[in-house]
Amino acid sequence: MSKEKKDPFSSLRIKEFRWFLAVRLFIVLAWSMQFVLIEWEVYKITKDPLSLGLIGLMEVIPAITMALFAGHIVDQSEKKTMLVKCFISLAIISIAMCLLVKPEVASQFSQKFILNSIYALVFLGGIVRAFIIPSVFSLLGLIVPNKEKPNASAWSSSTWQVSAVFGPAIAGFTIGVIGVFGSMIMVVICVIIGILALLNIERKPILNPKKDEPLMQSLKEGISFVFKNKTILNAISLDMFAVLFGGAVALLPIFAQDILKVGSEGFGILRAAPAVGGLITMLVATSIPLNQQAGKKLLIAVFFFGLCIIGFGLSKNFWLSVLLLFLSGVFDGISVVIRQTILQIYTPDNMRGRVSSVNSIFVGSSNELGAFESGFTSKIMGVVPAVVFGGIMTIGVVATMGFTSPRFRNLDIDKEIED
Repeated sequence: MSKEKKDPFSSLRIKEFRWFLAVRLFIVLAWSMQFVLIEWEVYKITKDPLSLGLIGLMEVIPAITMALFAGHIVDQSEKKTMLVKCFISLAIISIAMCLLVKPEVASQFSQKFILNSIYALVFLGGIVRAFIIPSVFSLLGLIVPNKEKPNASAWSSSTWQVSAVFGPAIAGFTIGVIGVFGSMIMVVICVIIGILALLNIERKPILNPKKDEPLMQSLKEGISFVFKNKTILNAISLDMFAVLFGGAVALLPIFAQDILKVGSEGFGILRAAPAVGGLITMLVATSIPLNQQAGKKLLIAVFFFGLCIIGFGLSKNFWLSVLLLFLSGVFDGISVVIRQTILQIYTPDNMRGRVSSVNSIFVGSSNELGAFESGFTSKIMGVVPAVVFGGIMTIGVVATMGFTSPRFRNLDIDKEIED
């Protein structure tokens, strides 16, 4: 008997899910644009690769230290209301950043003050992010039924990638056209649109039966669940180390300005290239699911991601560098779709906030730690050796997990859903 043909647009038929995608599109667009603008402004001020790493460190410190607490609060809160509060806070931070880079304002302060103020705002943004990530993950689980979650995860990840494609590209091009200040205004507008889209989603019930559970007991339960569920633990661990050591994108301002010498326009292309690759992969995944033999596909994808990072580090040609970053995005896209599906399928509703927070410590925060690692190692061994070293370490992590975790290597999500 032939299998029923899967509808690639099945989850999009849910009205609230479409509004959810609109929220994610504009908020991540604002987020990705702002991060690129901050990178450009900071490196223009300091010309120091370590300063780029410090941007990531300033965001990751609160993201890690607040993550478990945020997960506990999210599991005991109504998700839409939580997100409205978070996005308003994000809008205030973006407005402050916008004023800070305005030429008339910046000229009245020292570069040290401007730099420290940027780091402070990034730090505050990290606190807000600690609450946004588990809230978004939990809200998706409440909007979409279980059978639609693999399809919804692919569309949600694709929407994230659309923003990750256009955000850096728009920021890179608008820096040269309307400047950093004008680009920051666009960030504020995107956040406001995201808030308006969120208002079209109904409030959801709080499904945590232990609403009055003590904080420490709640946190312990969330951490225990992740570490006992080896499928979730292996998936987020693999992605954490891949992102940690493969964080070459944090050094793209250096490659654009000093190595490839392509200016802000080239920087925008380089920054967008991996996101374009990831977007294509995720759109394909809505029609061709990656659930079968998911473990092998995830390991292979991260292995080739590491190879692309090594090639990018060694490349001296702009378009070859773009191609390698594009391919890294393709393989990273496969990893993201599989990991998000695993998290949605294996996490019970009452644990979503805490599990997502643990995931953000492992994976989300590894983006910023990866940025710091790249900045730190490039300061010690040089930019190109640092990128190559990161790619080699990524491949080493894949090889280790592939040999030590045969059950994860043979994971098949379709069989798990049927069982």
